[in-house]
Amino acid sequence: MALDEPNDADEQFDVDGYKYIVNKEFLERAQPIKVDFHMYGFKLDCGIDFSSGGGGCACSTDQKSKCGC
Repeated sequence: MALDEPNDADEQFDVDGYKYIVNKEFLERAQPIKVDFHMYGFKLDCGIDFSSGGGGCACSTDQKSKCGC
């Protein structure tokens, strides 16, 4: 996740006063996407399985979670 301005390749979602911008092509591959806020930051769960490593995503030890960034 990063701060960004929307463009034509993005889908925008307004949830509880927060605006989320997701690239449409990435959204097709990653959905469903769930963002949870915790005391010290956030947790991102998505439909991409990063358990085989790679990328800048730290995988969760929770077997239900596929991507915890």
